[in-house]
Amino acid sequence: MTSVLITYFVHGTTTDNEQGRATGWRSGELSELGKRQSMRLRDLTADRRFDVVFCSDLKRAVNTAKLAFEGRFPIVRDKRLRECNYGEMTGESSERVEMVQFDRISVPFPRGESYKDVERRMREFLDELLRNYEGKYVAIVSHKAPQLALDVIIAGKSWGQAMHDDWRRTGAWKPGWDYKFVGR
Repeated sequence: MTSVLITYFVHGTTTDNEQGRATGWRSGELSELGKRQSMRLRDLTADRRFDVVFCSDLKRAVNTAKLAFEGRFPIVRDKRLRECNYGEMTGESSERVEMVQFDRISVPFPRGESYKDVERRMREFLDELLRNYEGKYVAIVSHKAPQLALDVIIAGKSWGQAMHDDWRRTGAWKPGWDYKFVGR
């Protein structure tokens, strides 16, 4: 049976996070706290040996990946790992976006995308990952929606359950979440 081991890392705190705004597809800047978190991640993962680190092509994820892993592992940017496109709600309060997220599982945000759209691009990414990195150990540095998609695709949760169980609701951050993607 073919498989890939994945450790998922969320990007460091951004200035938008600190201001309670949903960044979506905007680049977003790491705050001073986010930079410290990313540099601390380097220490917290000192014993890990990834074959490659994939990150979203959005600036906040790229900078987190560089601060945490540059010089240790190859880093590959992939736009499929982007956050959900909130469309017209980009820049709105995170609380407002959270209030409508369950309504946006299948229905796209106005001029944006749905969470099912994120799931489709993550499925494509994972299938390609399995083809090219079968038996390897990879890291992903990304955002909320792609991590929820991993819970849907790999852990078999519904979108509603993944959103309900999201660690962000309780502040239960940890330095990496482990997944095993098994070929079909």
